[in-house]
Amino acid sequence: MSMVSKLCTRRDHGLLLKYRFLGAGSMTTLFIRRSGTFLASIILLATTACTITPPPSVVSARAAAPSTPAPSPTLDDYKSRIAQRIFERNPSLVLRGTPQAMLRSFVLVAFTVDRGGRLVQSSVYRTNGDDEAEATALASLRRAAPLPAPPARLLNGSGQIELFEGWMFNDNGQFQLQTSHSPQATSIE
Repeated sequence: MSMVSKLCTRRDHGLLLKYRFLGAGSMTTLFIRRSGTFLASIILLATTACTITPPPSVVSARAAAPSTPAPSPTLDDYKSRIAQRIFERNPSLVLRGTPQAMLRSFVLVAFTVDRGGRLVQSSVYRTNGDDEAEATALASLRRAAPLPAPPARLLNGSGQIELFEGWMFNDNGQFQLQTSHSPQATSIE
């Protein structure tokens, strides 16, 4: 394909413009005596006036691709899936309904999950000192393993994700998880 060169000279609003085009409209040089917003307009017009038509194979591939990708799961989505698994594996310990206003215990557990959903590590991070509630929280997490596999984009460089979850205990020893708990009662009865 031969390259055609065209030199254009134009006088507009007292400005002498010289510009050269090669081929199908790609601008290679632009000479202008004075600068200003008019120059920006000319450059914008010259660079946006061209369209490129992709080969038919690219056009057909784009048409076959889905128009909107499915949203990737968020950290909150993943934590909700973990909470659901804990509830499924510990039905007798799950508190149904409203947690009491003054909780017996709140146990914050730190845990690590690998790319396959395997529970790598778990420990009590914060507690009020209720040993029974701590043991129940850790045991209920272990019973739920293996956990759902985390989305790849949430993994750290070691192929793991580190999380925190809070167990909220009523006096009867049943719990809800902080991720998906019901509103707490507002008065002590």
